[in-house]
Amino acid sequence: MQETSLTPSAAKPSRLGWFDDVLLLGIMAVLAGCGLIYEYLLSHYAGRILGALEAAIYTMIGLMIVSMGLGAFAARKIRDAFTGFVILELTVALCGSLAILITAAVIGFGQQLPLMIANTLGLPPDQLPEGGMIGSLQKLSEYLPYVWGVLLGLMIGMEIPLIARVRQSLSDEHLLHNAGTIYGADYIGAGIGAAIWVGFMLAIDIQLAAALTASFNLLAGFVFIGRFWPKIRRPKLLLTGHFIVTGILLVLAIHGPRWEQEFNNLLYKDKVVYAKATRFQQLTFTERLRGNGLPPVYALYINGRLQFSSIDEHIYHAFLVHPTLAASARHSKVLIIGGGDGLGLKQVLRWEPEQVTLLDLDVGLVQLFKSPDTDMPERLSRAMLTLNGNALNDPRVTLINDDAFNGVDKLIATGVKYDAIIVDLPDPSHPDLNKLYSDYFYRKLKELMSSDGALTVQSTSPYHAPKAFISVAKTLALAGFDVKQYHHNVPSFGEWGWSIATAGGLDAQHRLAKLTELPIKDDWLTLGLVDGAFEFPANFYKDAAKIKPNELGSLQLYHYHLQDWSENQGLNLF
Repeated sequence: MQETSLTPSAAKPSRLGWFDDVLLLGIMAVLAGCGLIYEYLLSHYAGRILGALEAAIYTMIGLMIVSMGLGAFAARKIRDAFTGFVILELTVALCGSLAILITAAVIGFGQQLPLMIANTLGLPPDQLPEGGMIGSLQKLSEYLPYVWGVLLGLMIGMEIPLIARVRQSLSDEHLLHNAGTIYGADYIGAGIGAAIWVGFMLAIDIQLAAALTASFNLLAGFVFIGRFWPKIRRPKLLLTGHFIVTGILLVLAIHGPRWEQEFNNLLYKDKVVYAKATRFQQLTFTERLRGNGLPPVYALYINGRLQFSSIDEHIYHAFLVHPTLAASARHSKVLIIGGGDGLGLKQVLRWEPEQVTLLDLDVGLVQLFKSPDTDMPERLSRAMLTLNGNALNDPRVTLINDDAFNGVDKLIATGVKYDAIIVDLPDPSHPDLNKLYSDYFYRKLKELMSSDGALTVQSTSPYHAPKAFISVAKTLALAGFDVKQYHHNVPSFGEWGWSIATAGGLDAQHRLAKLTELPIKDDWLTLGLVDGAFEFPANFYKDAAKIKPNELGSLQLYHYHLQDWSENQGLNLF
């Protein structure tokens, strides 16, 4: 009799059984999307806030995939699949919603710990206790996102086996295709999750995104409790736990973004006065008051890396722009690739061009420096517009928001030629950026440049990353340019370098050597400084023959950059 009572639904599933089946597959699809978003959230946080190499994305995904495999094995130890699944989703929701916030708190306080100890003991600023155990703890805290990744991966890996067991227990008829059907729902759900991440969550605060994702895990638990109440042990207790976590998620959704930002602000030595997440990057503005009638020092950090400091950005941009235009026969049409803050554009406009085209991917960044947001402090808004001379609103400027690799193709299609091209892109610290330093991309730029024009590429630090620096020049040469390199000290960054290229006639160094004075007057740059900038130590290029150019698809420059900065213990500032 007992055997007979268990078999009717298996032998002849009712409509309710089919409803349960669809419900379980839907839950699996939703959870798959949540799992993928957690991977992106944690790796995104490491890249944006910690300034970690974007390879963190691949590390995080790899760790979570392995952890999910281990979790699938561990799921066999859970005896009651119904109760185990509800507890699992409650735990995933809680951990997923708190992971970013707890990580930000631990890292932020870890950075402030030396200062707190110094203030307590009355130590001077130059004797902060930053080494030893404190230094080790600070370094270890940076791996916390990966710890969360492993933990969440283990739990996410248990979801498919538990759903499979629940489905099997409800209807043995589905046993034959159980795994295939569930994995199909899993893959489709993951694809939908990726689309939601790209289309929606990239544009919102990362802590809010975590809370929203966790709410779907919690919703899955609620639905599961409601539908399978008789099969779950202590359902009232678990339901109460779900309501408590619902309250926590509401608090995190409302206040979490502010709390997270305040913890992130602890990472900066100067006071953070404004922060904004665009679709592509995290922007953080800091302010340092100097007193004695001196203006404050403002700095912009992008994904945790210093982009510019108002105290010396004019040095970097003077060396980026003025040698390029001085080496160009004409200055009517100029193309700037990158430089969405308008600081380089300000220097270009001093040459009175007829038209300047600025191509930058991040519309959020450009708009912030073109027309600051109303929630930006007024003093910061004024400082930024003063710093770039309101150049982005100049009628001679055409703004194009597009990926440089594709945007250049569209310019080529118009047949336009530029007298000078300035490439002010971030360092090739990510495989996606590597293609913008490739021979193929430089050949595209050659098509856009007048035969007597000049092109300059910011080329990272010749001191911290010599192989990467030299590889940029060799790549330009492979694309058919005559290349020279120069360098200068920018206090905020250290020794920095540029590569200047011409497509015909004399090389840029010889063109500049013919000048008796710079065509424009600059408070910092002189012709003597320009001439001296082409001088390097006697042995700087001794191993140049061993350094390879960066052909498209090779990732050669990316690996040089990664290796150089790691060996020299430098910071990825751009």
